[in-house]
Amino acid sequence: MDRDGHLYTLGIGENYHLQDFLGAHEALEEAQTGYYFRVWAPNAENVKIIGDFTGWYDFPLPLKRHESGVWEGHSPYAQAGQIYKVLVQRQGGQVLEKIDPFARYLENRPSTGAILQKAVTRKWKDGLWMGRRKRFGFQERPVNIYEVHAGSWKTDESGNPYTFERLREELIPYLVEMNYTHVEFLPLMAHPLGMSWGYQLMGYFAFEHSYGTPEAFKDFVEACHLHNIGVIVDWVPGHFTQNDDALAYYDGTPTFEYQDPDRARNVGWGALNFDLGKNQVQSFLISSILYWIEAFHIDGIRVDAVTNMLYRDFDQGPWTPNKYGDNRNLEGIAFLKKMTQVVKSYHPNVMLIAEESSSTIPITKPVDEGGLGFDYKWNMGWMNDILRFYEEDPIHRKNDFDLVTFSFMYCFKENYILPFSHDEVVHGKKSMMHKMWGDRYNQFAGLRNLYAYQIFHPGKKLLFMGSEFGQFLEWKSHEQLEWQNLEDPLNQKMQFFTSQLNRFYKDHKALWQIDDSYDGIDIIDADNKEETVLTFARQSKKGELLLGIFNMTPVERRNYTVGVPLAGIYEEVINTELEIYGGTWTKGNSPQKIVKTKWKDYDQTISFTLPALGASIWKVKRRLK
Repeated sequence: MDRDGHLYTLGIGENYHLQDFLGAHEALEEAQTGYYFRVWAPNAENVKIIGDFTGWYDFPLPLKRHESGVWEGHSPYAQAGQIYKVLVQRQGGQVLEKIDPFARYLENRPSTGAILQKAVTRKWKDGLWMGRRKRFGFQERPVNIYEVHAGSWKTDESGNPYTFERLREELIPYLVEMNYTHVEFLPLMAHPLGMSWGYQLMGYFAFEHSYGTPEAFKDFVEACHLHNIGVIVDWVPGHFTQNDDALAYYDGTPTFEYQDPDRARNVGWGALNFDLGKNQVQSFLISSILYWIEAFHIDGIRVDAVTNMLYRDFDQGPWTPNKYGDNRNLEGIAFLKKMTQVVKSYHPNVMLIAEESSSTIPITKPVDEGGLGFDYKWNMGWMNDILRFYEEDPIHRKNDFDLVTFSFMYCFKENYILPFSHDEVVHGKKSMMHKMWGDRYNQFAGLRNLYAYQIFHPGKKLLFMGSEFGQFLEWKSHEQLEWQNLEDPLNQKMQFFTSQLNRFYKDHKALWQIDDSYDGIDIIDADNKEETVLTFARQSKKGELLLGIFNMTPVERRNYTVGVPLAGIYEEVINTELEIYGGTWTKGNSPQKIVKTKWKDYDQTISFTLPALGASIWKVKRRLK
């Protein structure tokens, strides 16, 4: 696309690879050297580039303004590896040093200079993975996500985060050992403060310097794909850091943010909200999401804080109704629909995941059916209900049994991911292990029970790092995980249990093939409040059946009888109270042949011992007529 084409599509909000035009670009024409610089600052009085190649303030590079508000200039002296900034003179004469919004790599924080990059063509080696992704998609595939904050999974001897070069060496073998299908990273884009975990972004095209180089991350993704692991990255298109040297009031006027200060200001998060109705901002954001997908071969994007983009009154500050008199953010809704449609037109087999907590607007329905067009939505209601239930003293659980069963009423209203995420193990909420009731033994038992229930419940899965081995202290973003916990045999066994549960999930189509309709689930007994036992079955398209019985009190139930859908000999395939997992049982239940007797709507039953605070999962070893 030529200059005029880029400028036109920028103005109408349909330039979806804007980074190919704006920012710094190597001069590749014959007899040309150096770099071209282009900056969108429509209301600036003047724009210059300062950097290593200008002696900084000695000989600033002046840029010329186009009618579209894009400023352009060329320096024959600029070279790869040099640092530069944008010098913006606002109306009235104020001059500020700003970041280049399209920079691919910034200096390590707190510095914000952009680093000139040389264009490099990469020969990827993950063609087999990309071909399988295109052929099989992800809807009827296992999706079990290990959520990671790259800055605190592990740190080096000096306390610095592992770079992706080192994460490739240690995290990928761990993902394989733990049998996860995907890894998801909290935002990897440049951010000015590590304590934000990456959710206060400034560089929407820049890889966070403290995590290494963009090339090292590409190597990491490629290695993941070679080990059959997908990679998902969080992305924040709703709000951005209010730092003066970043995007905030870039040309001295509302540029990326809303004109209305109440809509621009995000009080709760100390940030600024993108003006999602502005064409140039739409081009900027859609170009950003496509850049991460295409440059890094990303398999999925989790869009953070979607609710904030959907409703005008989500924040703590004052708000005004829309033109219809209600609280919907019409621009935000239109942008999200446009974004998902554009991404899917380019990459139909890349997962789009919404972190969204309301229930008014359909998130995962197609746009032409009134939805936003996402593939998955985090099931925040299920997560809140189930954690509240498992934190309770078991003596009271029979009174709140609906917290466990209510999700069956709506579990196919959207396509869901069941998340136990970073947000649930921080800010005094306690770790997953620490949430569980009872002494240390019972806490581990409850955690195994909970994870088995999560794996068995319809929906894709997500678990935050450290939760897989029962870390007791809640997550601290400035320290590595409590890996020393694994010196304790109970933590070792918890980690082993999680790995085996994950493998079981991958190996059984009944747990993931039909995740979007009641055809894949049979609610056998959701009424046993008194004993607080839940029983349901999952099945695959070809009729493979798994039976799950979840005892949510610390009372062993001998000769427990339950109806089953199929006549046959049933074999226990998971018992969460086995000694190898941290329980006390040296062996599980023996195979059980059905007894022909009426039990609710079923014509046969099996009976066995149900472990205290345990889950027992069965499969049909042999069918009988």
